[in-house]
Amino acid sequence: MEWETVIGLEIHAQLATKSKIFSGAPTAYGAEPNTQACAVDLGLPGVLPVLNGEAVRMAVKFGLAIGARVTPFSVFARKNYFYPDLPKGYQISQYDLPVVSTGHLSISVDGIEKTIGITRAHLEEDAGKSLHEDFHGFTGIDLNRAGTPLLEIVSEPDLRSAKEAVAYMKKLHALVRYLEICDGNMQEGSFRCDANVSIRPKGQEKFGTRAEIKNLNSFRFVERAINYEIERQIEILENGGQIVQETRLYDANKDETRSMRSKEEANDYRYFPDPDLLPLEISSDFIEEVRKDLPELPDEKRDRFKSQYGLNDYDATVLTATRELADYYEAVVKESSGSDPKLCANWVMGDLSGALNKAGLEIEKSPVEAERLAGLVRRIADETISGKLAKQVFETLWESGETADAIIEKQGLKQITDTGAIEKTIDEIIAANPEQLAQYRAGKDKLFGFFVGQAMKATQGKANPQQLNDLLKKKLQ
Repeated sequence: MEWETVIGLEIHAQLATKSKIFSGAPTAYGAEPNTQACAVDLGLPGVLPVLNGEAVRMAVKFGLAIGARVTPFSVFARKNYFYPDLPKGYQISQYDLPVVSTGHLSISVDGIEKTIGITRAHLEEDAGKSLHEDFHGFTGIDLNRAGTPLLEIVSEPDLRSAKEAVAYMKKLHALVRYLEICDGNMQEGSFRCDANVSIRPKGQEKFGTRAEIKNLNSFRFVERAINYEIERQIEILENGGQIVQETRLYDANKDETRSMRSKEEANDYRYFPDPDLLPLEISSDFIEEVRKDLPELPDEKRDRFKSQYGLNDYDATVLTATRELADYYEAVVKESSGSDPKLCANWVMGDLSGALNKAGLEIEKSPVEAERLAGLVRRIADETISGKLAKQVFETLWESGETADAIIEKQGLKQITDTGAIEKTIDEIIAANPEQLAQYRAGKDKLFGFFVGQAMKATQGKANPQQLNDLLKKKLQ
């Protein structure tokens, strides 16, 4: 039997506010345990939550960016469940009236464009964190995260493979960072994902029983966990078994998912409107104010890069993957005084990105500033140095604070473009290699590379390659 996979993702993006969603406690990462949880976060008797207006602004910003409906009247609800890291015994969230609904996001997988529906995005508070490693025989509870503002983004079950799920997640990750509503730091838990996976016979409309894989915090783990879960469910069904609706965890060390608990339905949480919070009313004036503050979005920037700089779709997509990378590229183009934008793209995507990956650095931490890389590109474009020598210059750029011009001058790397000087070198090489000359003229064309290599060696790699090739062809006839 042929099987079809159905995937829906629930992504939790921690909003980049300085204080929590219902209290003034700070949200900074890395503080000592239980130093950033106030009486409101703990739900102590007599306290009242107050909604953080900046969290609302960020949610509206996201809704507008995905072409969604921003709900003018939404309600906060209590989601009741009992975990040690949930001090109040309930989580303040939104249920039937979320702040954002019915949006969409386009993804591209293997060159095929696909639109993924986004059911809703709602505001809620985070829970605390259970610490198992540091206490022998005990579990510690850190409530610093309790009350941290989250935007939970729920997709339609439109994804059909792990590759599509990762592409969608990466697109959302880039978007929230472009909007500056989330730092996207997956290691710190600022951007994490729950994946709902089910299997059904190909052609069947009814969904299969789903399993939810909780708290995936890397793109690689999302892909591996979903692929494992697909194989697990297919094996069960093909052996005559039934899928159990449950919540599962992914074990990265064993590369497998394992059962955590039975999966609750919405009515198990006994949602009801939070009596301590008024309904959230968002005016059309507020929405338009937020709309004016929207930056150029990734897809818009990609299309502009293609039209303005003549880049192909691949280059434009890579260079707009993050706002910081796109800004760096545009700075290189601007500082390179009109040098070929494609040449600039090649250096940003090639040598620079390779060096950053090797060093484990993001573009914001690049030791080579856009202005200094542009200086190198200018000298390639005006043929002061060859592409091969440029790589040597780049290595010194990376290791020092010097400019490309200073390095070229200091190391004597200026390209030889004097036709007379190149001709003289060629004449000397031809005179010194009569046997190879005879063989070349007898039809052994591969020896052309030999003469190029000898000329480059004689000029220490400084001869202009195009001039050298053209002159050699004439001289060897």
